[in-house]
Amino acid sequence: MAMLLGKKIGMTQIYDESGKMVTVTVIQAGPCKVMQIKTPETDGYSALQLGFDDVKASRIKKPAEGHAKKAQASAKKFIREWRLGAKDEPQYALGDEVNVEAFSEIKFVDVSGISKGKGYAGVMKRHGFGGFPGSHGTERKHRAGGSIGSHASDRGHGGNLKKGKRMGGRMGGTRVTTKHHRLVSIDAEQNLLVIKGAIPGPSGSYVEIFSSRTRPQS
Repeated sequence: MAMLLGKKIGMTQIYDESGKMVTVTVIQAGPCKVMQIKTPETDGYSALQLGFDDVKASRIKKPAEGHAKKAQASAKKFIREWRLGAKDEPQYALGDEVNVEAFSEIKFVDVSGISKGKGYAGVMKRHGFGGFPGSHGTERKHRAGGSIGSHASDRGHGGNLKKGKRMGGRMGGTRVTTKHHRLVSIDAEQNLLVIKGAIPGPSGSYVEIFSSRTRPQS
């Protein structure tokens, strides 16, 4: 499985071979350093750890500096690791550099990132509730969530509030993975990936890109 760390640059539009306009997201992907290779003998499991984007020299912490020195690299701002199967052999060695060329034969990718935080939101914005009527006696309850307890559902457990009830609360700011994005083009000189569609997070946020695990690369 191909994997890479990057930063979302922003969105734009391009035209395909048929002249149809396609909305795309541009990602600065890599180059990434292999910071650590974990094995069952040393760590109890197999994993590959990548780092992206150098930390400013004046802000490097000693533990991070020591960890990076083992890979002959500088401390990184964004570090993530991927589990490997028991029989999977690491494709890279400690200290190797991984860039967009790892996706040269990939056609579809999955992207994970932290979605935009929306703050505290009510049920209409957070879950798409319809709200109460705009007239006919409704007063100061137009955007309320309505009754939260019921004996009608989950019979036998009483009228208590059921686990998973959709209510107002913190919206966004969570890890989201969007799948099956078509990889439109690769710019190896500037380490850019151009993928179709929108991905989680604002411009400038860090993302994880990996080859699609559920869609055939054809």
